[in-house]
This record gives sequence, structure tokens and C-alpha cells, in this order.
Amino acid sequence: MHHFIDIATSGVIIGILISAPMGPIGMLCIQRTLNKGRWPAFFTGIGAALSDLIYCLLTGLGLSFVTDFIQANQNILQILGSAVLAGFAFFLFRKNPARQLKPQEEISNNFFADFGTGFLFTFSNPLILFFIIGLFARFNFLQEEFRYYHYTVGYAGIFLGALLWWYMITFFVNKVRAHFNVRSMWLFNRIIAIILFIMAIVGCYMSVKSMLS
Repeated sequence: MHHFIDIATSGVIIGILISAPMGPIGMLCIQRTLNKGRWPAFFTGIGAALSDLIYCLLTGLGLSFVTDFIQANQNILQILGSAVLAGFAFFLFRKNPARQLKPQEEISNNFFADFGTGFLFTFSNPLILFFIIGLFARFNFLQEEFRYYHYTVGYAGIFLGALLWWYMITFFVNKVRAHFNVRSMWLFNRIIAIILFIMAIVGCYMSVKSMLS
């Protein structure tokens, strides 16, 4: 029984830690909470959580050829991920938030689209595999005495931990949503867009520098 408790606890912690770094997907969820409301942002988080779970499964199943491929092509993959990030930053910079600050019941939400963007945004950064490998090692997630039913509980814990994180983030950000007017939302959108664009430029620069060295 203690094996189930151990791996479930480790799974929840890993799920939270994978989601917690305030990278592009975190900023997207905050921006989407303020623009569209809590639930569109939460579905974005669900998409990100599913993407993280897939990478955790790839790591846990020991698909070394995947990690070898990523390691061999990490510079190209990072450039592609940076291009996705830059494209979204450009879209966000030009976005007019005025219509997004209507009452939530008047906004036409497409939760499937929100889920899809969260998934693709996270999946476009396969370098997260190396972060996951480090977390698996730190929390002894992969052990010989664990069987498939233990890992079923563990991976469910990872997904649950990620969902808990996005649930809490969207809950707290939604609380301050009413204090944002059109001008502050427009400014916030542009600040987030500039930060995302800088992230993209830095990622691209580091990749090109690594390729040329």
C-alpha cells in the first residue's frame, strides 16, 4: 500500500513542478484568464497538462530513441519552438482586448480551441523531457519494485498535480479580473507579448550560437 502512496504523492508533486515555472504557457493562462475568464484559461491548462503527461510517459517508458533524437536536434527544435512563440507574441501584441472584457456569459467560448492551443503551445517545447528526467530522478519515480498498476496511479497523480496547479492559478487570477479595464488589459497584453517575444529571441539566439560553436 505504501508504494501506491509514495508514487501517487511523487506524481502530484512532479505534476505541479512541471507546470509551476512561469514560462510561456503560464503567461498564456494568465492572459487568457484576464481576457476571457477562468474556464477558457483552465481548459488551456488542461491541454498543457496532457502534453506534459505525454512527455512523462515517453520518459517513463524508456523510449531512449526519442530523447536521443531530441538531444541530437535540440537546437533546431528550440528554433522551431521559438518561432511558434514569436508568432503567438505578434498575434497577442496586435490583439484588441476591448471585446474580451464583456461579461463572461456574453463571450462565445470555444473550450476545444483553448485546450488545443494549450496542448500545442506546450508540446512545441520537447526540451521539457530533460526537466522531467531530472524530476523523475529527484523523486525516485522509476523504481524496479513498481509495477504497471503503481505507474498508472503515478501518472494519474502527475496529471492531477498539473490540473491542481492550473485550477489554483486561474482561480486566483480570476479574482483580480474585475479590476482590469480596457486600457490596463491592452497594456498587459502588450507586456506579455513583448516578454514572450524576448523569450523567443533569446531561445533562437542561444540555439544558433550553439550550432555555430
